[in-house]
Amino acid sequence: MVEPLVVLIVACEIGFWVVLGAGLLARYVLRMRRLGAVLLACTPLVDVVLLVATVFDLRAGGEASSVHGLAAIYLGVSVAFGHSMMRWADQRVAHRFAGGPPPVKPPKHGLAKVRHEWREWGKFAVAWAIACSVMLLLMYVVGTPERTQALWGQMGSMTLVGVIWLVGWPVYHTVTELAKGRFGEKAADEAGGRASDSR
Repeated sequence: MVEPLVVLIVACEIGFWVVLGAGLLARYVLRMRRLGAVLLACTPLVDVVLLVATVFDLRAGGEASSVHGLAAIYLGVSVAFGHSMMRWADQRVAHRFAGGPPPVKPPKHGLAKVRHEWREWGKFAVAWAIACSVMLLLMYVVGTPERTQALWGQMGSMTLVGVIWLVGWPVYHTVTELAKGRFGEKAADEAGGRASDSR
């Protein structure tokens, strides 16, 4: 039997995209910018609903499980990456329906690529910190350490993902770009541009 909290997590993910889609539809297709702004501003309420439901579930006597840990991780990821996902969708809908510029694509090489990879991993680090904070809140709500031990098992998995991401992307691209000497080329280009501007 599927636990109600799992169903709620899935419903919150679907709800996020439904509210986001409705906001973009109202803004760019229906030309109702005020309604679109209100709907987009409501997307964080989905996270609030999940947090409140998780707290109530534990306060009602439920024992903390991996599902509660998953809810904390979902909240962290949603908060850290939510704005980026909204911007990603907004650029594409604006380009398709409102004559906006083409969506911005991630840089493929050079210092800009390295900065992009570190910035994205930084969002993950924020998500990790938020997830830990939510779990500490849940532990405080429960008040019984032995009922919350299962929460930290999920954080071990999330930490492992973060280490793999760190090594496989930010660190890898930093080392690769340094080896190719593209940082130096970038600095030279910037210096050359400044010299041209000064003439």
